[in-house]
Amino acid sequence: MKSVIVTISRVLFILYIILLSYFLFFCERYGRTIVSNEYRYNLTILKEVRRFITYRQLIGLESFVVNIFGNIFAFAPFGFMLPIINNQNRKFWNVALLSLEFSLTVELLQLIFKVGIFDVDDIIMNTIGGMIGYFCFFIVHKIYRSFYNT
Repeated sequence: MKSVIVTISRVLFILYIILLSYFLFFCERYGRTIVSNEYRYNLTILKEVRRFITYRQLIGLESFVVNIFGNIFAFAPFGFMLPIINNQNRKFWNVALLSLEFSLTVELLQLIFKVGIFDVDDIIMNTIGGMIGYFCFFIVHKIYRSFYNT
């Protein structure tokens, strides 16, 4: 049973990374096909979060939700599946650090290829998403172990 779960999780993890890559680098809906001639970045912590909260009425509900909660929920599967596919990542700080590193890599790639915006707020929210995913894994794993005593 355990090996089946790990195998399915590995396949789902690969599909998740492919889907996430599409949305972060290629999705027309979020302006990813527009390659800028300039580097676009935000290095001020919580600047964009405050802006989206302040102007939520002007930017609309979808943009507000996608920018504030989308970054968190987009990385939750990363934090959830990582401990399943690799036992070495069963520690909270491993998953938190890997979420931070993965998010930083994504943001740097967006900066280098001038697709999207390098945003320190995204790194923070993505890392929080990875940690939330880990906590969900932790709860599910406890429940699983109580049923199967493994």
